[in-house]
Amino acid sequence: METALYIALIIISLTLVGLVIIQGRTAGLQSRDTSSIYRTKRGLEKTIHQATIVLAVVFLLLALISSLPIFGTPTTTPTGLLPGLL
Repeated sequence: METALYIALIIISLTLVGLVIIQGRTAGLQSRDTSSIYRTKRGLEKTIHQATIVLAVVFLLLALISSLPIFGTPTTTPTGLLPGLL
């Protein structure tokens, strides 16, 4: 289950990066058109925007779940020359 969680995190993160790159096509602050600041998103642009938000929330939840103590490495007894000191 832990491996599936990490694979899901990798796939979601790569998809999220792709969606953010696709959204970065506009000129942003370099745009001279001041009317484009207040325009509404429609069609595919709106769908990509909503998918980015959903994937970001899913990524955050999976990252929090993977940080739970149940997914940590098991504690082992120390071995070595002086195991009693630790």
